[in-house]
Amino acid sequence: MYNLELTRVDYTIVGVTNPNCLQVIPGTVEKECQRVAVADVDGILQVFSVKKEDIQIHFKTLPGPPIVSVKVAGAAGTANDKIFIASGIEVKGYTKKGKLFLTFDSGMTESISTMFVLGNDLFLCGKHVYTHFKDCKDNGSYLCGDKIVDVIAFYNQNNRRLISLIACEGRMIRALEHARVTFSMEVESSPTVLHIYQGKENAVVLFGTTDGRIGVLDVETLQGFQRWLMTNSENDSPVCAMDSYDLNGEGIKQLIIGRQDGSIEVYQVNVEDPLEVPKIIYKYNCNESVSSLQCGVIATAGYDEILVVTYSGRIFGLTTQVIEASFDNSTAGYIASADTCQKIFKLKADIEDIRRKIQKEREKYQLSSTHIYFNEVSAIPLLMVKDAFVLDKNTGIYNLSIEVPTAIDNILLQCNTEIDLMDVDRNSAVVSHSISDKQDENYLLATYRCQINTNRIDLKIRTFEGKKGILQIYVSPLVQPKCSRVIKYEIKALSLHSRLYQMDKNRPFNTLAIKGSFSLGEIHSWINQCLPEVPEKPQVTEKTILAFKLCLLDSVLQCTYQKGEAEFISDNISTISILKENISYEATKKKIKLDISTSLSDESINFVIKAAEQEIVKHQKCAHEVKLLNALHELEISEEETVKYLSDKYKDLLQREKEIKKTSQNGVGCLEKLYGILCNLYLDYYKFKGVNMKNEDKLKQLLQNYNYEIVLQFFKSNEKSI
Repeated sequence: MYNLELTRVDYTIVGVTNPNCLQVIPGTVEKECQRVAVADVDGILQVFSVKKEDIQIHFKTLPGPPIVSVKVAGAAGTANDKIFIASGIEVKGYTKKGKLFLTFDSGMTESISTMFVLGNDLFLCGKHVYTHFKDCKDNGSYLCGDKIVDVIAFYNQNNRRLISLIACEGRMIRALEHARVTFSMEVESSPTVLHIYQGKENAVVLFGTTDGRIGVLDVETLQGFQRWLMTNSENDSPVCAMDSYDLNGEGIKQLIIGRQDGSIEVYQVNVEDPLEVPKIIYKYNCNESVSSLQCGVIATAGYDEILVVTYSGRIFGLTTQVIEASFDNSTAGYIASADTCQKIFKLKADIEDIRRKIQKEREKYQLSSTHIYFNEVSAIPLLMVKDAFVLDKNTGIYNLSIEVPTAIDNILLQCNTEIDLMDVDRNSAVVSHSISDKQDENYLLATYRCQINTNRIDLKIRTFEGKKGILQIYVSPLVQPKCSRVIKYEIKALSLHSRLYQMDKNRPFNTLAIKGSFSLGEIHSWINQCLPEVPEKPQVTEKTILAFKLCLLDSVLQCTYQKGEAEFISDNISTISILKENISYEATKKKIKLDISTSLSDESINFVIKAAEQEIVKHQKCAHEVKLLNALHELEISEEETVKYLSDKYKDLLQREKEIKKTSQNGVGCLEKLYGILCNLYLDYYKFKGVNMKNEDKLKQLLQNYNYEIVLQFFKSNEKSI
C-alpha cells in the first residue's frame, strides 16, 4: 500500500504528441487553478483550463509543422507566463492569452529536436547541432558527433556562470559554456531526459536512461557522474519524463517519473544524502507511453495533481483530491448530481453526432472508391509509430517496443538472419510462427495477433554474435482501408557489444591490422555495419578511437582507424574473427585490396574462459535451484507442518523462492549464450590455425558440468595434432 493516494481524472484528447510537449503555466495566486499549454504533431498549440469539470480553451492555433517542444519562461524579473514552441527551424512565442509576440527563424541547418529557454537565453538542438541564442542573436554553436536527445541550462551556484548540458545518445552528457565543451561526463547507459531538482539547499541535475535508471550528476565539484539515485531492479522501462513537486505538502519535493511502459511513479527522495534510499509512495500504469508530465493545480483550487499526456494524445490528471463515487444498489448505477447528468447527456449527444459523421464519411469514401477517375488518387496517410530497439546489457536480449495511436490488428516479423523470439505476454498478443525457408533467407517469419484495444506491444529478441541481417516489422493497425507500416532494424554482426569509454588494458590481446586504399568514410562505414552505438561521423582528430564491451562477459574491443589504416585489439579471438570476415567482405564488394595481418595471444584463451567461469557457475546454480523448487512444489511441500521436517538447505530455498525466480527470469537464455561464446571461441581459435574443428558438441557437454581445468585442457588438447 502506497503512502500517497491519487485519483485519475480524464480531461481531453489531442493529436499524437512528442516529448516535452506539455507545460503548466504558473499562476499569479498560490494554489489557484492553472492553465495548461499542450502541442501535438499536427502543429496545434492550445491553452486550456478546467472549470467545474469542463474544459475551457483559451486559444488554439491553426495546424502547421509538427511541434517538438513547448516551454514556459519569461524575461528576468517578469512572470514565467510566456509560451515558446519549436517546430522545424522556427521558434514562436505566445502570451497566455494567445497573442503572437515572437517569430524567430533560427537559421539552423537541422530541424529543431529539443529546446530550453532561460530568461533571455534560448538553447536549440538539432540532431547534432547545438546553438545558443541571446536576445535572438547567435551566441555560438557546437557540432556534436553523437545524437543530442535533451538540453537544459542553469546558473552555477558558486560563480553564477551560465552552464548548459546536452544529453547525447552515445552515453555522454556534455557541459558547455559559450558554446564550448568544458567537460564531458560518461554514464553507463544512454540518457533520455535531463531534469534540475531543487533540494532544500542546492539544485541537483538528474538524468533518466534507456534502461530505466535515474542518475545524479555533480556538475560543480566532481564535474562528472556522482551516483545512481534509483536502479532498474523493479522497472527497466526507459524514462520519458521527470518532474519534481511537493504533492503532500510536507515542504519536500517528490520526484515524479513517467516511463515508456506507461508507469507513473512518485518517489520520496533526498538527493543530498547518498545513504538514504528513495522510497516509492505511489505508482500507476496508464498502459500508454508517457510523452510528458507536469505538476500543478489544474481542476480544483487547493488540490495538487500530476498532469500527464500520453503518446496518443490522451491528457489526464492524478489528483490529490478525494473523489468519492457512490452506488445505488437497487439500480446498480451511479448516483450523480444534476450537473454530472447534464454533462453525461451532452457527451452522449456528441458521441452520436460523431458516429453519424463517421458513417457519412465512410459512405462517401466507399462511393468514390467504386468509381475510377484518372485525375483522382486515394492516398492513405502515413501511420505514425513510436518504436525502440534497445539492448539489455544484463541479459544480452534486445527489447523491442512498438506503439501506434490506434489499436493494432497484427504485427508481422521477418528476418534474414538467425534470431530468437522470447515469450510474449499472452494478455496482449498471440504469436504464430510460420515455416521459415532459409534458402530464401527467411530465418524468421512470425505473426503477433493483438488482443482488442492493444495499441502497444513489447517484444524480446535474442541475437547471435557473427549473424548480421535486417529485421523487418510490418505493423498493421485496425483501420479501414487496410494498411501497414514497415520498420527496419539492422542486426549488427557484433550486436551484443556496447560502447565503452575507459578500457582496461591489463589483459592479453589479439590484434587485427588492416591496411589498404580505403578512405576514412569507408572504414568508418564498415565498422558501423559491425558494431552498435557507432557515431554517425568519425572523430575530427587524426585517429578515431572507439572502445566496446561484450555484455554478459568481461571482454573488450578497441578500434583505432584512419584513412588507409585500421587496428583492432580484443581479448576475444571470436570478435577479431567476425571483424576480419565482415570487413574483408565489404572491401571485396568495393574491389578494394586489403593487407590483413593478425597476431594471436594464447593467453587470451585462458582469460576468456576464466572470465566466463563466474557467470556460467552463477547461472547453472540458479537453474539447479529452480529445478529443486519445482520438485518441492510437485511434492506439495508448503504447509508449516511439512516444511519443518525439511533440511536447512531446502528451507533456505523456499525462503529465497521469489529472489531465485526473479534471478532466473532476468537470466533467461544467458547460459545458452555463454555456451555459444565459448564454443565459437574454440572454433575460431583453430580456424586461425588453419584447422576446421567439428567436435564442439563435446565441448557443450563439458560446459554443462563446468570445470575450468577440464575445459581449458579440452581447448589445448588438439594443439599437438596441428
